[in-house]
Amino acid sequence: MLQISQPKWRKTGANKTKRDKRGGFTLVELLVVLVILSLILGLVGPRVLSYLSDARSKSAGLQIEALASALDLFYLDTGRYPTSAEGLGALVAKVPNVDRWNGPYLNQTTVPVDPWGNPYEYRSPGDSGPYEIISLGSDGRKGGSGDAADIQNK
Repeated sequence: MLQISQPKWRKTGANKTKRDKRGGFTLVELLVVLVILSLILGLVGPRVLSYLSDARSKSAGLQIEALASALDLFYLDTGRYPTSAEGLGALVAKVPNVDRWNGPYLNQTTVPVDPWGNPYEYRSPGDSGPYEIISLGSDGRKGGSGDAADIQNK
């Protein structure tokens, strides 16, 4: 038998339409919601992204401080800082010709990389102290501004 289903919209009374109970959203309603969401994202999105870049810069600063503390422990044990050739790897693995090495001085088995995935640069002696630890920022090159700026120990 052929059954005829009821239309989704039915006329009731004086040219008024009544929505079917199974009905969904109209195209206009969906477009209004999409416009509202895009306006909210347009206003909030840049603010959230700036917090993310600030968080990476702060994280790099904290990692540099932790590496500096580990270097100071290395100095207390051995009487010197690792050379530039030995690098930060001397904090996690014993280097030859170091008598009183009492490490590892980091909790990791490898030297951490900066928040952008680049290795930290280490120089001993540094320009302004016994050593320098530098993160080259998001661009991985010397110099820059914003989140691409270099971050180093003080």
